[in-house]
Amino acid sequence: MTETARMVILVLVGLVALFVAQLTATPSLAADYDVGSIHIAQPWSRATPKGAITGAGYMTITNRGTMPDRVSCVSSDASAQCQIHSMTMEGGVMKMRPVEGGLEIKPGETVTLAPSGFHMMLVNLKHPLEAGQTVKATLKFDKAGTVDVDFSVMALGASAPGAAGGMNMQGGGMMQMDKR
Repeated sequence: MTETARMVILVLVGLVALFVAQLTATPSLAADYDVGSIHIAQPWSRATPKGAITGAGYMTITNRGTMPDRVSCVSSDASAQCQIHSMTMEGGVMKMRPVEGGLEIKPGETVTLAPSGFHMMLVNLKHPLEAGQTVKATLKFDKAGTVDVDFSVMALGASAPGAAGGMNMQGGGMMQMDKR
């Protein structure tokens, strides 16, 4: 085998290894955050299809303090408005509503914002959310204060970081957004 042939093979092997590494790489998760007695872990989001006008953010919030606190979303760099929403099933229809006055986190309690439950709703997206990117949102806690949080954008339909599977809508239910 000639030296040129060996070089071509080595370059091709290197390119294939790089391509495989890119295919199997998962976006790095954003950091955890602390503000006052509040701890925010694993902030993440899902990619959105082109033309989507809403997106969502998820995280785990722990109140390590002795007083209840309330969280609300003040702003996001990806949307005109952001809110904390709840999702409930009523008569086979999934309903989504803003949590008025913010979501309460009791002392010693951990609240998980996740698909099909409480979540941060990004309303009137300025652009699609793309896997591998981050979305910045400003969260306000009534007692702990305000904090900027980066949400890692995972693939469209992704489950929580570390969980298996993807989006799951059981029972053929519909989703309805209550615009109060």
